[in-house]
Amino acid sequence: MKKAIVTVIGKDQVGIIAGVCSMLAEQHINVLDISQTIMQDYFTMIMMVDTAACPVSFEQLGAMLEEWGANKALSIRIQREEIFNAMHRI
Repeated sequence: MKKAIVTVIGKDQVGIIAGVCSMLAEQHINVLDISQTIMQDYFTMIMMVDTAACPVSFEQLGAMLEEWGANKALSIRIQREEIFNAMHRI
């Protein structure tokens, strides 16, 4: 299992969760956990995913998610779990 963290932030709009999950499914990425909330008009989501079966490189995947997000005026990032944990350690 290769875990990664996907973050999505932007103005709330219809189809964000469906769109991100569809993109991940097309790349054989399993969603392990998901948390999302609306803060005023802003949508925020954090997902833990398993990228072990993904056929494209991690860098390509990140670029694909960023491009999809940019087309929807969303910020979408993916980080390897160990990098995310190191950055958020208190």
